[in-house]
Amino acid sequence: MNDVTARITELYIYPIKSCAGIRVNEALLTPTGLQYDRHFMLIDENGVMQSQRDHARMALIVPSIDGDRIHIDAPNMPQLSIALNADGAARPVQIWDDVVSGLDMGDDAAAWFSEALGQRVRLVRFNAAVARPCSNKWTGDDHASTEFADGYPLLLIGTASMAELNRRLTESNQTTVDVRRFRPNIVMDGIEAHDEDLLEWLNVDQQIQLKNVKPCTRCPIPDIDPNTALSQPSVTDALLHYRRNARMDDALTFGMNAIIRQGSGQSIRVGMTIAADYVF
Repeated sequence: MNDVTARITELYIYPIKSCAGIRVNEALLTPTGLQYDRHFMLIDENGVMQSQRDHARMALIVPSIDGDRIHIDAPNMPQLSIALNADGAARPVQIWDDVVSGLDMGDDAAAWFSEALGQRVRLVRFNAAVARPCSNKWTGDDHASTEFADGYPLLLIGTASMAELNRRLTESNQTTVDVRRFRPNIVMDGIEAHDEDLLEWLNVDQQIQLKNVKPCTRCPIPDIDPNTALSQPSVTDALLHYRRNARMDDALTFGMNAIIRQGSGQSIRVGMTIAADYVF
């Protein structure tokens, strides 16, 4: 008998790193995460990753997937459409401390995103010919890789964790927020607030096995309203009171990064059950 039986309530993919996500009912699980998650990324003229930390308006860039194409909308911009498997010139790109290979999506895409953000950027697609390993400091002997996610294939958050944050925001007369602020892939209910921190092996419908490997440290992006791209410090201020993590040198953490141990090639769906045991 497992300590916990939870249920997947929401699934999200973020085809373009740091742009709006897509809520889905089902997604294909791949070795690097959910299919097409963080498959594209914006870079500056030096090839360095760009995110909402640099351009809050990225929150208003909204992708959608239709067959083998990704359509991209933004305020006051015509729709841009690109093949999900579009080819392009390989170039080195930097994401945090990693330098990996990206495929440049061309001048038309670069011009579109530059106009949308008011700064020169280019769009690259992850070059699957070259793997990007996750840090074995956290994965240990369980080797894993990811595309343009910050560091790991999946991010999990419990609904009770969001409820606890919103309770604290309400007590401070601040506006409540939804889970999109934290950009998870998997949202689950059936556990107490932040008990996702205490789970290691997660068995999904007895066919998929995930492993939580690292608490997710938080930057100011959760302060950005995904509907308006306006930033206010209320979320970070609230987290400072109760989410400092000594394991992470007192950084704020919210949610858990996970890798895929079993089930690559299978679909993961809303409504699936998660069985897990506590690890203290």
